[in-house]
Amino acid sequence: MENFFDKPKIQQAVKMILEAIGEDPDREGLINTPKRVANMYEEIFSGLDENPRDLLQVSFNEYHDELVLVKDIPIYSICEHHLLPFYGIAHVAYIPKGGKVVGISKIARVAEVFAKRPQLQERLTSQIADCINDTLQPWGVGVVISAEHMCMTMRGIRKPGAVTVTSAVRGIFETNPSTRSEFYSLISHK
Repeated sequence: MENFFDKPKIQQAVKMILEAIGEDPDREGLINTPKRVANMYEEIFSGLDENPRDLLQVSFNEYHDELVLVKDIPIYSICEHHLLPFYGIAHVAYIPKGGKVVGISKIARVAEVFAKRPQLQERLTSQIADCINDTLQPWGVGVVISAEHMCMTMRGIRKPGAVTVTSAVRGIFETNPSTRSEFYSLISHK
C-alpha cells in the first residue's frame, strides 16, 4: 500500500479548528500543536498503510488442530463518528487446519493494524475474524473485543466505565456450540 499521508493539510486543518473554537494557534502552548497532531495522526492511522493479510503469509507446518487463543490484546482505535479514541482488549482464537499455524504475534499484529484506522468496533471485530479466516482458512475463528469509547465518556451520554462487547465467529465457532462455548470459557478464565 502506498503512503497517502498529507501532513501539511492536517496541520492546516488543525490550525483552522483551533481558530474556529476561538483559540489563537500562534500562542506559545499551541504553536506546535498542528505539527504534533499531524505526527500523531500518522502514527495512530498507520494501519491504513498496511495490509494485515501480509502478516499471515508466513506460516509453519505444525500439526495442531486444537484451539489457539491470544487473549487480552490491548486495542487502541479511533471512532470514525467523532474522531475520539476507544480502547480495550481483544481476544482472538482460531483452530488451525492441515497443520498451518502462524506466529502468535502475527495474530496480535492483525488486530493492531485494523485498529489503527478510523473504525467502528463492530467492523473492527469482523475485519479481524474475516482476515484470519480468509487468509489461513482454519477450521474456525472467534474474536471478542471489549472496549470503552470516549465518545460515550467525554460527551453525549457521559457514562464513564461503560464497556461495549462485540464478537465475530466464523467456521466451527459459528456452527458448533461446544467450540464456541470453549472459546468464551477460555477468554473469561484468568
